[in-house]
Amino acid sequence: MQLVCPNCFSSQLTKEGWDKDRQRYGCKKCRYKTIHPLQPDDVEIIQSNVKLAKQKQSIQDLNRIERKTFREYARVENAIAEYTKHLKEIFDKYKLNTLTKSHKQTTKSVGVIQFSDVHFNELVDLQHNKYDFSVASKRCKSFVKRAIMYFKSQSITNVLLVQSGDLLNSDRRLDELLSMATNRAKATFLAVDIFQQVILELNEHFNLSVASVTGNESRVKDNWGWSTMLTSDNYDYTIFQTLRYIFKNSNVNFIDGDPTELVVEVAGQNLLILHGNGAIKGGLDKSVTQLMGRYKARGIGIDYVIFGHVHSARVGDNFSRSSSMVGANDYSEKALNLAGRASQNCYIFYDNGNRDGVKIDLQNYDDDMYDIDKSLEAYNAKSHDKVSTGTTIFKVVV
Repeated sequence: MQLVCPNCFSSQLTKEGWDKDRQRYGCKKCRYKTIHPLQPDDVEIIQSNVKLAKQKQSIQDLNRIERKTFREYARVENAIAEYTKHLKEIFDKYKLNTLTKSHKQTTKSVGVIQFSDVHFNELVDLQHNKYDFSVASKRCKSFVKRAIMYFKSQSITNVLLVQSGDLLNSDRRLDELLSMATNRAKATFLAVDIFQQVILELNEHFNLSVASVTGNESRVKDNWGWSTMLTSDNYDYTIFQTLRYIFKNSNVNFIDGDPTELVVEVAGQNLLILHGNGAIKGGLDKSVTQLMGRYKARGIGIDYVIFGHVHSARVGDNFSRSSSMVGANDYSEKALNLAGRASQNCYIFYDNGNRDGVKIDLQNYDDDMYDIDKSLEAYNAKSHDKVSTGTTIFKVVV
């Protein structure tokens, strides 16, 4: 009867001398040495036992994963419920102004002001750059003032305000989700309050529409999905829908649609809005061309694409990428090699098919700011840790 290698179950065993009083065998296939070769019947029994053991272990693993998933789901749901409760308590204490105006349209051209990667609840404490809610409020105020000047120089009467994601940072670890619920509720309210003031100031001069897509840093859960259900589980989506509810009886138009990619017609041109963490990869020109091709295959021609995500500005012929309101931090400079300044983009789409785009530098600012209740200032757990340890202030996921 031919013996079998216990390592690889090959029958290519040869005798290779003796080990004391036992015959030693060597396997030609795997070069394993043994004094305990298997009988062919043993192999069948071992393989059957291994198969049963794998099946048993698989069932145990599935049960363990299922139990863990249910526990994590319950904790996330509890955290969201706690966040919602705190948010409602805060809103009940404040009355936000929603008095808006309607303006006579004098041109079909449209101005677009893009707020991207604002990261309201980030803390940055570098020698050459500081960031907190107060700085964010001042930079937002400066951005709006300069955008108004830009739009008025071209006699614009209709403006689209775009939120292109990462307005807040989320605490996605389960322990942070539970412990930081109050902080996230405060940060959400302050973000809504600042944008409410932005909307009112813009509406003093222009007919206003608002459109929004969600970012990756503001997602509630750690996993990222592309379905509408998953991507709407996001603080950016909460901020937009809250503003929409606040201004429901106003002259401000809120544009609903896919929270990941949104096409809006401005002055007869199709503008595609997204955050930039999914479809934009590697070479920008190639990514944008492929993105436009995907829409063209569905019968939708895209004239221009705007996005953000990597905190570095670029204004091009077919697309523009906005930087962040935050500016430089350790991670962007040392890990990504991006020496970023705080800036945002705005554009004018003309009714003759032309379009302009400008980057507005916001690194330096004056003391004029939107009102904020400083008692509500709250920052995500990651910011606290990184300011106190002197390491990276915030993480950009590329």
